[in-house]
Amino acid sequence: MTEKADLQSVLDRAAAGGRITPEEAVALYRDAPLHALGTAADAVRRRRYAGTEHIATYIIERNINYTNVCVTACRFCAFYAAPKDTAKGWTRDLDDILRRCAETIELGGTQIMFQGGHHPDFGVEYYEKHFAAIKKEFPELVIHSLGASEVEHMARISKTTVEDAIERIHAAGLDSFAGAGAELLPVRPRKAIAPLKESGERWLEIMETAHRLGVESTSTMLMGTGETNAERIEHLRMIRDSQDRTGGFRAFIPYTYQPENNHLKGRTQATLFEYLRMIAIARLFLDNVAHIQGSWLTTGKEVGQLSLHYGADDLGSIMLEENVVSSAGAKHRSNRLEIIDLIRKAGRVPAQRATTYEHLVVHDDPANDPVDDRVASHISSIAIDGGTAHPELKLLAPN
Repeated sequence: MTEKADLQSVLDRAAAGGRITPEEAVALYRDAPLHALGTAADAVRRRRYAGTEHIATYIIERNINYTNVCVTACRFCAFYAAPKDTAKGWTRDLDDILRRCAETIELGGTQIMFQGGHHPDFGVEYYEKHFAAIKKEFPELVIHSLGASEVEHMARISKTTVEDAIERIHAAGLDSFAGAGAELLPVRPRKAIAPLKESGERWLEIMETAHRLGVESTSTMLMGTGETNAERIEHLRMIRDSQDRTGGFRAFIPYTYQPENNHLKGRTQATLFEYLRMIAIARLFLDNVAHIQGSWLTTGKEVGQLSLHYGADDLGSIMLEENVVSSAGAKHRSNRLEIIDLIRKAGRVPAQRATTYEHLVVHDDPANDPVDDRVASHISSIAIDGGTAHPELKLLAPN
């Protein structure tokens, strides 16, 4: 299917709400004119959000990295330390974690992501203790954290089932799972970059178990580590089929591989055009996933802004702290006023959202925009790993 008329016919069907096949998605992703692809994806977004299609959302959250010690040793990761590397490895104590939660609330944050390595000593009990402590001190904070890989690991350490692990950490305070650990779900690229992780099929099986137990999640994809176009679409196919079974994925978030300080020699990032095409094809193909999120920690502000014209309805996080993706070379940062301005200049009305995408604050009048002096005065005192401090909010999309 490479004829122009055939491609336009598929685009028209998808824009009108019809389901497209993986083979059609590959053809569109590879050959459809970029503008036509974006136009069709934006039509899907506008129809899905009729009445609020003028709004694009963001969230204020903090990524609390509790340890970098990890036994999984993914080849794309520049964050982890091997368990025996005592010079590089570290673990935060609970008091430090609670202090960071308090700062998050002071800055208007509503969500935390608890993210770290697969520590050889951290079973279900570790997460129960920490989530319960966070919820006791800060019941208003949403804990949107971890993913299938961490669940598999903690269940193994505690010698229990995945079902038991999910039920216990959910009861302790976990509200929803992030899309952590999805990377690339098809067999070949997953083995190439994360050979010690569970299979893509097992990742989905764990997520589906969580969904059936009442714990929703997001889904992600890491682009640019050497996968083929067909493998990217196969990743989408696996997510769509899983969503047909449980309906538990709130959003899909593609982001690009960062090539610094890791073991994937000779790999390059996906191009910005490939990324925009993926945003669009995801909106067209994932007809059963509500939200498509643009990532601009990894692609830059301008591409994040453009993603709003290619099917994305959300620009992710104003992240008060992030170390994992940044350690591999992501450099883009911004504050709340900048992201509000970015969304507005894309022709949309900015809105701060909750984890479950309800609009908390709609910035429909520039005269009422927040001032950033309070944000700046607090952020300048927030130390991250290595004792450094960032003078502004940091943005991260994969959540």
